[in-house]
Amino acid sequence: MNIAVFITLLQLCLSATLSGEASTETILTASPGDIALLPCYTAGKVTPSSTTWSKNGGEVVPGQRLSVLHDGSLNIRGVQPGDEGSYLCSSTLPDNSSFQASVLLQVTRGPDNVSVSIGGSVTLLSNGTLLTSRGSTVSFNCSASSYPSQELTLAFSGASSSNDSLVTASGASLAFRIENIQPGHQGVYSCRAHNNVSHQRVTDSKQLLVYYVPDRHPECMWMPARDLSHVQFSCTWFGAYPPPKLRWGEKDDFQVTDSLTVTRNRSTLSEGQTVKCTAQHQLLSPGAEKSCTFTLKPPYPEGEPLAAALEDTSVTLTCSEKTSLPPANTTWRRGLQQDSIIPGNKYVVSEDGPELKLTILNISKDDEGIYFCRSENPLAVAELEVYLTVRKAASAYSGAIIGVFIAALIVGSTAVIAKTLYSSRHRICLGGGFGQVDDGGDVLSLVDSDDEQIFQDTVPQLPPLANGNHTTLVQIHRIPSSDQEDAETAAASPQQQEDTVQTQEPDELVTF
Repeated sequence: MNIAVFITLLQLCLSATLSGEASTETILTASPGDIALLPCYTAGKVTPSSTTWSKNGGEVVPGQRLSVLHDGSLNIRGVQPGDEGSYLCSSTLPDNSSFQASVLLQVTRGPDNVSVSIGGSVTLLSNGTLLTSRGSTVSFNCSASSYPSQELTLAFSGASSSNDSLVTASGASLAFRIENIQPGHQGVYSCRAHNNVSHQRVTDSKQLLVYYVPDRHPECMWMPARDLSHVQFSCTWFGAYPPPKLRWGEKDDFQVTDSLTVTRNRSTLSEGQTVKCTAQHQLLSPGAEKSCTFTLKPPYPEGEPLAAALEDTSVTLTCSEKTSLPPANTTWRRGLQQDSIIPGNKYVVSEDGPELKLTILNISKDDEGIYFCRSENPLAVAELEVYLTVRKAASAYSGAIIGVFIAALIVGSTAVIAKTLYSSRHRICLGGGFGQVDDGGDVLSLVDSDDEQIFQDTVPQLPPLANGNHTTLVQIHRIPSSDQEDAETAAASPQQQEDTVQTQEPDELVTF
């Protein structure tokens, strides 16, 4: 408030005090071009007889833009900034009493020239959309002009937030800065200007896009089709903004998408073929690309070609498929017609990593034959043949039969040994106390007199006794009992070693 307005208000207060009439003050705001109506007598329904107006101590002369209405109000058409000031109304009522009222007119301006500028970005579209890349530094400036005062606010609205106030300040402008900007900062930035007197609000907004390229390469995948001779190749490169351009192979056209899927059949594929997905993005330098590849491999099931089992048991056939790319569909089949094997009470199919196992329960002779482990991928079909041999189970009485046979063999061997000993009963080796001649371990060989003729050519004969009875010849052979006795025997003369003690007295003969 300037000094003139202050003096005018002071005069109004003094005048109201001196006259003893009530005085009121009204504050009005108007923008340039508006119509302002300054009230005068409002205490009742009486129309003043006469009314005069003054502005900042000077008389107001009605004219083209200013007029005094019948109720004493001052009407200002097409308000201009120069109309701002302190106005005083003096009215004479019909009863010759006076009335004064003061009105403070404020002519506001703005907010004008509201704008938000974003540094570190470039204009992308004709509508003003701006572009920056992830990781860059971006600066914001919000500015406007308002009278008599204003408040500025920089706000953000994005996917993760709505109308969030980033910074607020009073003045002609404010600044804000984001370092290492990320995709979450992508959205609409608004500069809001608020006139504190007129409460007028003006907003200027700009959309900022944050472009970015994923750090990783695209991902190449495959999906089996209903027809196993076909395959769907899928290429994805999520995390890029805006969506990248993707292309399968070298002949296809680029398509703007995050994911691209194509279908290929067996006639267009070959072993060792490298399948490639190429990706392009606006932030990549011209000619720069990222890609993913994989090499096609046909199936090759592995396992043992022969298997054997006993009846009434179970057997498991194992097939391993490790090399196929794309992965093969592996199944077990039976017979030359390759009938499909349906899991149930007879067959159990299980997977253990790359291994596919077929367990056959309660095996019978009917289960014998050829089984096929069949692997098929979009490239080819490969099979592993497994021949199963089924043998009859051993009899339940086999053990008893074998036991009886062994027992019979033992009894027969004992009888043979006994018969052999009996037939050689004329040779008896006596040891210990029986037939022992001396402590040196002598051996007595007893020969029955009936068999004496057998040894007549080699053994000296005793002379016959007078009574005509045969005698038994006793030959004594010394068995060395120690190493010392062996030495003594070796030192003796041959004649001494062959000495045979023959007794001719009838009392010393052993007669049988």
